[in-house]
Amino acid sequence: MVSTFPNPSSVDLSRIRLSIRSLQPQLVEWRRRLHQQPELGFQEKLTAEFVSQKLQEWGIDHQTGIAQTGIVATIKGNKPLTPQVLAIRADMDALPIQELNEVPYKSQHNGVMHACGHDGHTAIALGTAYYLQQHRQDFSGTVKIIFQPAEESPGGAKPMIEAGVLKNPDVDAIIGLHLWNNLPLGTVGVRAGALMAAVECFNCTILGKGGHGALPHQTVDSVVVAAQIVNALQTIVARNVNPIDSAVVTVGELHAGTKRNVIADTARMSATVRYFNPSLKGFFNQRVEQIIAGICQSHGASYDLEYWSLYPPVINDMKMAELVRTVAEEVVETPLGIVPECQTMAAEDMSFFLQEVPGCYFFLGSANPEKDLAYPHHHPRFDFDETALGMGVEIFVRCVEKFFS
Repeated sequence: MVSTFPNPSSVDLSRIRLSIRSLQPQLVEWRRRLHQQPELGFQEKLTAEFVSQKLQEWGIDHQTGIAQTGIVATIKGNKPLTPQVLAIRADMDALPIQELNEVPYKSQHNGVMHACGHDGHTAIALGTAYYLQQHRQDFSGTVKIIFQPAEESPGGAKPMIEAGVLKNPDVDAIIGLHLWNNLPLGTVGVRAGALMAAVECFNCTILGKGGHGALPHQTVDSVVVAAQIVNALQTIVARNVNPIDSAVVTVGELHAGTKRNVIADTARMSATVRYFNPSLKGFFNQRVEQIIAGICQSHGASYDLEYWSLYPPVINDMKMAELVRTVAEEVVETPLGIVPECQTMAAEDMSFFLQEVPGCYFFLGSANPEKDLAYPHHHPRFDFDETALGMGVEIFVRCVEKFFS
């Protein structure tokens, strides 16, 4: 099948203004420095110091130490001031992954890697801050740039909101992007409504009665119970959820037993639940426990269940999604460069910001197979085409100008 997307080598960069194109080498330099010093959630001290140093160097007002390592920069336009405030959000944390790339900017922190593009997000946000500070005469209103810790978990968005980052002055709308290796360079994935899924998790221990493998009638086999539970959980999506609503239940871990002829007395499983429709909140929790309780009761087993919600779904506001889409059309080739059907069951705590104010989160294509830059997110060889950095700054800047106009 012939690809409907532009080849990365044919991406038209003339749509990026010269002042941002000239910023590209610095964007790459910043991103690579951040890539070399990756830090896990709420440990982004070096990253925060670097960001703060740059903001101070450029004379940009900012607050540090928000939700431990978060930063908020504030830039006011010089045009006749409007009371509106637009926020731009970028996450800063890395992942507990050993990098396998052999590049000059390889991670210098053993077992920690920027394997999801957050180093690029931070560099794009820095570039946007620098450009806006130098071109305050081109926009009115106030821009807040939020450098957020711990997106990968346990989640830095909620504590930043609780710390008041959307207040003083009050934010009217918010935008953010994710470099996305599921889309090629030169494309933007944007849509109104649900973009990314809610994520819920559970751990369950099945408590049976162990014994000899030759005498199963004297036991309550936790493996048999667990196996039936794993199968039955799939009926929640297949038979309890409206087929129009996408959802998934995945048991990713199942541990039981120590020897082939010993019936295990306990079995432990861990799972993730994903869905788009906010009305399903609370439903899976109830249904999962009903299934586990029923199967355990039928076998004479008991259970210990821990269930929790991590992030709600990412729901884009219609007007803000339209703003981003029209801006993206000015930066990437259309219509092939705009991908409206780009939903994913991956999750993001940008969702907490979008619950508070209208906004839009979008994907910026960053894969380039021609340069071997197409490994998936969270892969130890993940990397992206850095051309996307300038494109991200251009889109953010145009969104600011258009939002206030």
